Amino acid sequence: MIVVILLLASIAFQWAKHRAISLVGGTRGIRNLHSLPAYYGMYVALWCALPALAVLGVWHLFGDRVVIGMVLAQMPLAFQNLPADQAGLLLNDLRNVVAGAIPMDTVRPEIVAAAHHWQQLNAQSAVAGGLLALSVAIIVGVLALRTVRSDLRARNRVEKMAEWALLASSGIAVLTTVGILASVLYEAIHFFHFVSPIDFLFGTTWSPQMAMRDDQVGSSGAFGAVPLFAGTLLIALIALVVSVPVGLFSAIFLAEYAVRSVRTVIKPLLEILAGIPTVVYGFFAALTVGPLLRDFGVSVGLTVASESALSAGLVMGVMIIPFISSIADDMITAVPQSLRDGAYALGATRSETIRNVVLPAALPGIVGGVLLAASRAIGETMIVVMAAGLSANLTANPFQAVTTVTVQIATLLVGDSEFDSPKTLAAFALGLVLFFATLVLNVIALKVVRKYREQYD
Repeated sequence: MIVVILLLASIAFQWAKHRAISLVGGTRGIRNLHSLPAYYGMYVALWCALPALAVLGVWHLFGDRVVIGMVLAQMPLAFQNLPADQAGLLLNDLRNVVAGAIPMDTVRPEIVAAAHHWQQLNAQSAVAGGLLALSVAIIVGVLALRTVRSDLRARNRVEKMAEWALLASSGIAVLTTVGILASVLYEAIHFFHFVSPIDFLFGTTWSPQMAMRDDQVGSSGAFGAVPLFAGTLLIALIALVVSVPVGLFSAIFLAEYAVRSVRTVIKPLLEILAGIPTVVYGFFAALTVGPLLRDFGVSVGLTVASESALSAGLVMGVMIIPFISSIADDMITAVPQSLRDGAYALGATRSETIRNVVLPAALPGIVGGVLLAASRAIGETMIVVMAAGLSANLTANPFQAVTTVTVQIATLLVGDSEFDSPKTLAAFALGLVLFFATLVLNVIALKVVRKYREQYD
């Protein structure tokens, strides 16, 4: 149906375009039109497509709920008065039967009859929704075509539609962020009904396993998240120590020193690192880097765990080098050549120009690249799982095993989880802290960028 609606819109585009030209007596009279003929066609095409697509979307969004209600209303009373949990199981069985995941000869006759009714209603709903959308497209398209006149401000109206589309896209992004924050905040508040925020934020023992009996050790759980925060910061710090110098220096070389032939080879090879799946990095850290560090530690008399923060941090640093290098290279390249020429005219060398002129001018972009790399390091999961382990150790020793916030979030939400226990709800509290930590980092970076950009405004 979407394809059909778009075809109708393209036909409406051509008709409106030719109608606008014919109103002024042909192509020689185009000057008498307020806008170019293509704007008239685009104006009618948008009116033809957008309302029809909106109707189709609303029908698809709410039609399934109406069909489900009609199916349940036709079932025997014994099935209509079920508790909420049993009604959910019944609806899930119906969906599986309709999808063919459950053979019909293995379920009760009432469910088979309801499944057949569901299929019939789905087919009727699809036909009705399609016909309604086509009718709207044709009717609105014809009405818009009749409004085409030589003095119609088609360009202004098309640009206004584009402005509203951009505003809607921005609104969707904002509402998505607000929705994510609201959902996480709601579950986090539920978690803090069980665990004190003070104990969560400042406790030093993390053991979210809930005991089955009161006489078991840790029957109330231990939700001190300080070891997780410390492990996250430790691994991210190691990764940034590796990636920031390498990424920045490689960007300086590619932008200021490398000839074109060398740049065209090295830059794509460097950016290939960003496309390697993180699980591959995890395997590399667990099977190669970890054993190498352990053997090196034995040779120099140090105790290095097979799964250590250093192993995960080193490999993670290699992974995020392209994020810093690529953005820093683009920012350095974007610095006006006039700044370099002015420094050279004053007698500065190339290295002095880069250090005192180019890098300060490109600082906002460089800080942005470092922030992106830091966010990637904080949010990485697979490398930490495979190379640093799951032990919530409160330590600053990079040779020991640690874990991070994201790893614990993934661990707590794996499998069939009930959302009424502190163990599962702790994942949302961790996510909320991670969200605000990232927000604080962005605010600090924004203030730093604004402070140092003033001298180039």
